[in-house]
Amino acid sequence: MKKVDYIIVGCGLAGVAFCEQLIAANKSFLVFDNKSQQSSVVAGGLYNPVVLKRFTSVWKSKEQLEIALAMYKKIEGKLQIKIDYKIPVYRRFTSLEEQNNWFTASDNPLLAEHLSAHLIKNTNPFINADFGFGEVLNTGRIDTNTLITSYKENLIKNKQLIEEAFNYEELQLSESIVSYKDIKAKHIVFAEGFGLKQNPLFNYLPINESKGELLTIHAPDLKIDYVLKSSVFVLPLSNDLYHIGATYNWTDKTNNITKEGREELLNKLETFLNCDFKVIEQVAGIRPTVKDRRPLVGKHPKQNNVYVLNGLGTRGVMIGPYVAKQLFNYIENNIELDTEININRFSS
Repeated sequence: MKKVDYIIVGCGLAGVAFCEQLIAANKSFLVFDNKSQQSSVVAGGLYNPVVLKRFTSVWKSKEQLEIALAMYKKIEGKLQIKIDYKIPVYRRFTSLEEQNNWFTASDNPLLAEHLSAHLIKNTNPFINADFGFGEVLNTGRIDTNTLITSYKENLIKNKQLIEEAFNYEELQLSESIVSYKDIKAKHIVFAEGFGLKQNPLFNYLPINESKGELLTIHAPDLKIDYVLKSSVFVLPLSNDLYHIGATYNWTDKTNNITKEGREELLNKLETFLNCDFKVIEQVAGIRPTVKDRRPLVGKHPKQNNVYVLNGLGTRGVMIGPYVAKQLFNYIENNIELDTEININRFSS
């Protein structure tokens, strides 16, 4: 019989962020993960405090970035890896109206520190951008693939990761103890992404499935050192490789790549890119999203010691560490959750 403080189900961005809270507090834990959910691994990993479609501030972006960037820096040092790449984001304008809307937004006190008021002219012959770009400040990219892969390897080394599917039927709950097979824990946290749909304890929550597909292209002539945001984003990696993303499919529930997803991304890319390139890779994953665009965090309405940490959506690298800290403080320190993320906003 093994005793721990926590069982965590899922080792994506939410699971990793909660592990970090437990490690900082010297809590013991075991993680279950069967690699069925790929949204964290295939994510572009961009952190950006501005909604670039509407030029508005991301919900609690300042608090999110403060917690997230400190956590990623700590993980880099602990695992001796590089995952946080500082890189500006250029929003491509398609009209004078968009330019004007940008400048209006940059005067907003909530956005002034994030939106440069200086128009950037396009000098790259392989990009069509007659109206230039606006630069978003305080942005970067988390290499989510390296993060998740290295983090799991470290958990395996410390005998804290069990690579198998979690069997809900073998979970036994009492007032003070959670029992699963030969493991006893004080608490269990479900951070299983879209897999929550199969969880009998939390499948009443309104989690939606947004499938995203992402391309990697090799474009040796492009030579940009910024993220280009237009109808799709172009995110530079290294060796003239770029991520192109992403699609939003609300009907396909599989992790399979599709011809339709590839064509959608290429058709949009070719409206503003006019250099030769080759598609190197295509990946797909299901994002767990919520209708009110807020995460699902909190305690089961009837079962003590059973919690959920889910619904990070498209901004998981920013919001994951923030909501993980919220949940930890709720469980351990009786600090109330933000009402906007608390699952009690949905009845069971």
